[in-house]
Amino acid sequence: MTLQEQYDDAMFDFSRGEFDSAVLKLKNVLAQEPEHFDAQLALGMALYRKGDFSAAIAEGHKAEKLRPQEQLVHTNLSLFYMKAGDKVTAEKYGLKAKIESWREDAKNSGEKKVEADSELQIAKPKLEPMKFPSQPWKKK
Repeated sequence: MTLQEQYDDAMFDFSRGEFDSAVLKLKNVLAQEPEHFDAQLALGMALYRKGDFSAAIAEGHKAEKLRPQEQLVHTNLSLFYMKAGDKVTAEKYGLKAKIESWREDAKNSGEKKVEADSELQIAKPKLEPMKFPSQPWKKK
Protein backbone atom coordinates (compact mmCIF):
# COMPACT_ATOMS: atom_id res chain seq x y z
CA MET A 1 0.00 0.00 0.00
CA THR A 2 1.17 3.50 -0.75
CA LEU A 3 1.56 6.01 2.04
CA GLN A 4 -1.60 7.81 0.88
CA GLU A 5 -3.56 4.54 0.94
CA GLN A 6 -2.30 3.85 4.47
CA TYR A 7 -3.37 7.32 5.57
CA ASP A 8 -6.78 6.89 3.91
CA ASP A 9 -7.20 3.52 5.65
CA ALA A 10 -6.39 5.13 9.01
CA MET A 11 -8.89 7.90 8.35
CA PHE A 12 -11.54 5.33 7.42
CA ASP A 13 -11.01 3.66 10.81
CA PHE A 14 -11.19 7.08 12.46
CA SER A 15 -14.48 7.84 10.73
CA ARG A 16 -15.90 4.54 12.00
CA GLY A 17 -14.88 5.34 15.58
CA GLU A 18 -12.12 2.73 15.64
CA PHE A 19 -9.65 5.08 17.28
CA ASP A 20 -7.17 2.46 18.53
CA SER A 21 -6.72 1.13 15.01
CA ALA A 22 -6.54 4.65 13.58
CA VAL A 23 -3.83 5.62 16.08
CA LEU A 24 -1.70 2.61 15.15
CA LYS A 25 -2.07 3.25 11.44
CA LEU A 26 -1.37 6.98 11.76
CA LYS A 27 1.75 6.26 13.82
CA ASN A 28 2.87 3.88 11.05
CA VAL A 29 2.38 6.63 8.45
CA LEU A 30 4.38 9.05 10.61
CA ALA A 31 7.14 6.49 11.09
CA GLN A 32 7.57 6.46 7.30
CA GLU A 33 7.10 10.20 6.80
CA PRO A 34 7.52 12.25 10.01
CA GLU A 35 6.58 15.47 8.17
CA HIS A 36 3.13 14.18 7.12
CA PHE A 37 1.07 17.07 8.51
CA ASP A 38 -2.39 15.59 7.97
CA ALA A 39 -1.43 12.36 9.71
CA GLN A 40 0.07 14.32 12.61
CA LEU A 41 -3.06 16.42 12.97
CA ALA A 42 -5.33 13.37 12.77
CA LEU A 43 -3.24 11.47 15.33
CA GLY A 44 -3.80 14.21 17.88
CA MET A 45 -7.55 14.15 17.22
CA ALA A 46 -7.72 10.34 17.42
CA LEU A 47 -5.96 10.42 20.79
CA TYR A 48 -8.34 13.14 21.94
CA ARG A 49 -11.32 10.99 20.91
CA LYS A 50 -9.84 8.14 22.94
CA GLY A 51 -9.74 10.46 25.96
CA ASP A 52 -5.93 10.59 26.15
CA PHE A 53 -5.71 14.37 26.40
CA SER A 54 -2.03 14.62 27.41
CA ALA A 55 -0.95 12.51 24.41
CA ALA A 56 -3.28 14.53 22.16
CA ILE A 57 -1.64 17.75 23.39
CA ALA A 58 1.84 16.34 22.72
CA GLU A 59 0.87 15.32 19.18
CA GLY A 60 -0.85 18.67 18.65
CA HIS A 61 2.41 20.45 19.48
CA LYS A 62 4.21 18.29 16.92
CA ALA A 63 1.69 19.43 14.31
CA GLU A 64 2.27 23.01 15.48
CA LYS A 65 6.00 22.63 14.78
CA LEU A 66 5.20 21.47 11.25
CA ARG A 67 2.83 24.40 10.55
CA PRO A 68 3.06 27.07 13.23
CA GLN A 69 0.52 29.36 11.57
CA GLU A 70 -2.16 26.77 10.83
CA GLN A 71 -5.51 27.79 12.31
CA LEU A 72 -6.73 24.20 12.73
CA VAL A 73 -3.67 23.27 14.82
CA HIS A 74 -4.43 26.05 17.30
CA THR A 75 -8.13 25.21 17.33
CA ASN A 76 -7.35 21.58 18.15
CA LEU A 77 -4.85 22.51 20.85
CA SER A 78 -7.43 24.83 22.41
CA LEU A 79 -9.92 21.95 22.49
CA PHE A 80 -7.36 19.51 23.90
CA TYR A 81 -6.30 21.88 26.67
CA MET A 82 -9.90 22.70 27.55
CA LYS A 83 -10.75 19.01 27.96
CA ALA A 84 -7.57 18.53 29.99
CA GLY A 85 -8.79 21.24 32.37
CA ASP A 86 -6.28 23.97 31.47
CA LYS A 87 -8.65 26.81 30.56
CA VAL A 88 -5.97 29.54 30.46
CA THR A 89 -3.85 27.69 27.90
CA ALA A 90 -6.98 26.71 25.97
CA GLU A 91 -7.94 30.37 25.67
CA LYS A 92 -4.40 31.23 24.55
CA TYR A 93 -4.63 28.74 21.69
CA GLY A 94 -8.18 29.83 20.90
CA LEU A 95 -6.89 33.37 20.48
CA LYS A 96 -4.04 32.14 18.27
CA ALA A 97 -6.59 30.35 16.09
CA LYS A 98 -8.64 33.54 15.78
CA ILE A 99 -5.55 35.57 14.87
CA GLU A 100 -4.64 33.06 12.17
CA SER A 101 -8.16 33.26 10.75
CA TRP A 102 -7.85 37.07 10.59
CA ARG A 103 -4.45 36.76 8.96
CA GLU A 104 -5.89 34.40 6.36
CA ASP A 105 -8.88 36.68 5.75
CA ALA A 106 -6.60 39.69 5.31
CA LYS A 107 -4.38 37.76 2.93
CA ASN A 108 -7.35 36.62 0.84
CA SER A 109 -9.02 40.02 0.76
CA GLY A 110 -5.73 41.62 -0.31
CA GLU A 111 -5.45 39.21 -3.23
CA LYS A 112 -9.03 39.91 -4.30
CA LYS A 113 -8.49 43.66 -4.03
CA VAL A 114 -5.42 43.52 -6.28
CA GLU A 115 -7.38 41.53 -8.86
CA ALA A 116 -10.32 43.94 -8.70
CA ASP A 117 -8.05 46.98 -8.98
CA SER A 118 -6.31 45.46 -12.00
CA GLU A 119 -9.65 44.88 -13.70
CA LEU A 120 -10.75 48.44 -13.00
CA GLN A 121 -7.55 49.88 -14.41
CA ILE A 122 -7.98 47.95 -17.63
CA ALA A 123 -11.54 49.20 -18.07
CA LYS A 124 -10.79 52.72 -16.87
CA PRO A 125 -12.43 55.31 -19.14
CA LYS A 126 -10.52 58.28 -20.48
CA LEU A 127 -11.63 61.45 -18.73
CA GLU A 128 -12.25 64.54 -20.79
CA PRO A 129 -12.49 68.00 -19.32
CA MET A 130 -15.99 68.80 -18.15
CA LYS A 131 -17.90 71.34 -20.19
CA PHE A 132 -20.43 73.37 -18.33
CA PRO A 133 -23.57 74.42 -20.15
CA SER A 134 -23.92 78.04 -20.99
CA GLN A 135 -25.38 80.11 -18.19
CA PRO A 136 -27.47 82.83 -19.79
CA TRP A 137 -28.29 84.49 -16.49
CA LYS A 138 -24.67 85.34 -15.91
CA LYS A 139 -23.49 88.67 -17.23
CA LYS A 140 -20.48 88.72 -19.42
